[in-house]
Amino acid sequence: MSRFARRSALSVALPLALLAAAAEAAPAFQMPFPCNQTWSGQTRTNHNPQRSIDFNRSNDLGDPVVASAAGTVSVVRNLGNTSYGKYVVINHGSGWTSYYAHLNSFAVSVGQRVSRGQRIGTVGSTGGSSGPHLHYEQRYNGSATSIKFNGSTVYYYGTRNYTSRNGCGGGGASGTVRTNGANLNVRSGPSTSYSVVGSLANGASVTIQCQTTGQSVSGYYGTSNIWNRIGSGRFIPDAYTYTGSDGFVAPRC
Repeated sequence: MSRFARRSALSVALPLALLAAAAEAAPAFQMPFPCNQTWSGQTRTNHNPQRSIDFNRSNDLGDPVVASAAGTVSVVRNLGNTSYGKYVVINHGSGWTSYYAHLNSFAVSVGQRVSRGQRIGTVGSTGGSSGPHLHYEQRYNGSATSIKFNGSTVYYYGTRNYTSRNGCGGGGASGTVRTNGANLNVRSGPSTSYSVVGSLANGASVTIQCQTTGQSVSGYYGTSNIWNRIGSGRFIPDAYTYTGSDGFVAPRC
């Protein structure tokens, strides 16, 4: 049974397809700019793709662009004077990618692993751009989705100011251990083959520093291969952790 099914009787009626989609929850996306920077974000119905956003601020040519979530760089490309111009794509796993277009310069290469908040390039006006700005997208299985930062959807359609929390510290998530009453073993790695380094009682509150994939485990919340790091060398299976989501809620380890 999923967390949502336990949380609300309404979710019992959800189609299985929607429950499967929930299992592929988005990464914990942050704005693609350093901590505390404020940018004007514009969305419009004639944007291509429509769910993308353009970011501007004064004198932004050459300003740093950072990864909005951890992942692996899958595209670093220059289309010249057309379309995205210089752009980067980051693959976050589970079907999720993010796009950063019209860049002035690159700071990463294909295949490079990047952390959230790591510099990937600079704001530019390359490709089909009429002035310096960052064109940004979040895609799931190749299709542009409504963009979320800090778990909140950006304003559609119009212009709003947003302040980045990317790299401001914290960045984890809260969870609660849920078992059928027994204590939960804490492992030194994301698998039951790792040594036991402690235990947590049913109902214990934990801070999830980051999440990774490992051994698939069947637990109180169904079957999942997500593991939660709650300290240095301390991992618990997400299948025994209530987080309010069946997917990733913290940065990737």
